[in-house]
Amino acid sequence: MKIRYILTDYVNQQLAQAVYDKLEDGTFSGRIPSCKGVVAFGSTLRECEEELHSTLEDWILVGLKLNHPLPVIAKINLNTTPTYEPVEAV
Repeated sequence: MKIRYILTDYVNQQLAQAVYDKLEDGTFSGRIPSCKGVVAFGSTLRECEEELHSTLEDWILVGLKLNHPLPVIAKINLNTTPTYEPVEAV
């Protein structure tokens, strides 16, 4: 049985949509078009990718905390209300 980690899958799917640009000064910028405000910069492409990953994770956590609608990607919808099972069910 394959284990699926919803948040990890969501982050990976969003990062796969990232757009990177090399700036005039030789540094890099990155953004995820479907996630408004998720932008990052770095001296190298790798540094920019890491910064974008961190920015996206923070953006998701803030969105979840403040009940902001998050984009659905690859049929992963983080906007659903969680259901809870009684402790006795475990």
